[in-house]
Parts: sequence; structure tokens; C-alpha cells
Amino acid sequence: MDFALLSMNLAQSQLMTNVSTAVLAKSMDMAEATGESITQLIDSATMEHSVHPELGSNIDIFI
Repeated sequence: MDFALLSMNLAQSQLMTNVSTAVLAKSMDMAEATGESITQLIDSATMEHSVHPELGSNIDIFI
């Protein structure tokens, strides 16, 4: 049994697991930031509607 090869394979597997976890954490942070941006965008649209409540509330359609 080659213990050096076994040790290298184990270390490489652990490194790949750590890298995968770091990438997942980064993507979760990006998703959270995107969610916060969307929430701010919705809040700003709500503020615009409260300043000009007549805009966008009626649609005139002629056929």
C-alpha cells in the first residue's frame, strides 16, 4: 500500500472541498447583495408612486 499516494489524494480531495465551499459562499454573498439591490429598487419605485400617485394608475384604451 502506497501511503504517500494515499496522503496526496486525501489532501487534494480536501483542497477541492475547501475550494468548492469558498466558491459557494461567494455566490451566496452575491445572491444576497442582488436581493438587497432588488429590495432597494422596489422601495424606490414605491416612493416614486407615493410622490406621483396619479402616474400609472389609469390606462386609456381606444379600440
